[in-house]
This record gives sequence, C-alpha cells and structure tokens, in this order.
Amino acid sequence: MAEAMEHEFMDDFEDTQKGKFLTFTVGKESYGIEIKYVTEIIGIQPITEVPDMPEYIKGIINLRGKIIPVMDVRLRFAKPFRDYNDRTCVIVVDINGISIGLIVDSVSEVLSISDADIVSPPDINRESGHKYVKSIGKIGSEVKLILDCDKLIGEEEVKLVNEKGELL
Repeated sequence: MAEAMEHEFMDDFEDTQKGKFLTFTVGKESYGIEIKYVTEIIGIQPITEVPDMPEYIKGIINLRGKIIPVMDVRLRFAKPFRDYNDRTCVIVVDINGISIGLIVDSVSEVLSISDADIVSPPDINRESGHKYVKSIGKIGSEVKLILDCDKLIGEEEVKLVNEKGELL
C-alpha cells in the first residue's frame, strides 16, 4: 500500500515538473534546463582546481560536505571566459546520478512552456554550443534554447570526474 502511494506521489511530482524549465543566461542567449534535473541554485563558491581536466571543468566545490565538480557553461559553449560577479550562479544538477555544478552568467526564472510551444532546433549548425540544444521554447516573441543535459555532461566528463573523484 505504501509503495503504491509513493509511486502515485512520484507520478504527481513528475507531472508538476513537466513543462517547467529553469531559465538562465550565458552571454546574450537565454537557455532553459528541465527543472527535474535541478537540485539547487547557489552563488559562486571558492573553486579548487583539479589538474588534467578540460578547461571548461573549473574544478570542484565543497557543498555541505559533498564534493561537486563545476563546469563553466560559457567555456563549454566555446565562448570567451568572463570574470565571475555577484550575478554569477552555480546551478547544481543531478544527471544520471551524478551531481555537477553549472556556472552560468545569471539565473532568470522558472518558466512553464507547453509542448505546443517547444520545437526542434533547425539542423543548420550543430557545432559549438548548438549541439547541446535539445529544443527551442517559444515564449511570446522570445526563444529559450533548451539544453540536452545528457549531451552537456557526456560520458567522457562523467568518466573524467569519476576518475578524478577517486583520486581526491
């Protein structure tokens, strides 16, 4: 009985998250990430660099005793580095059981976008940051590039983070 209630609760919980996206900016672009991946949003923290990591993996942070790798989304998208400021945020996401912090220029809001307002990206150029875009959300006259978390944090990064984590 308790299992059935828990399962029903999880279905309701997932339904309330469906169509909800945390929006943020990197440069002039607005992005969205499905809210189901987001664990929390924190201000920029002191980052400990870890040797032999890709440039976009800035290092690790200690978040209440849990060591979390952080990725600068700006660098991941091949944009120039920008100094962090009071608007810079770390979006902590959980993807396939791995927590990672995404450093973004600023967090905007949580938006509901209906399935009817989500379209596939044009197939023109899958280079740089565009290969990480799963779909495009239309909100009035604006668009939000909705990221594919599985591609943003690929198998290579998971393997690297796991290897480095075991060494720490």
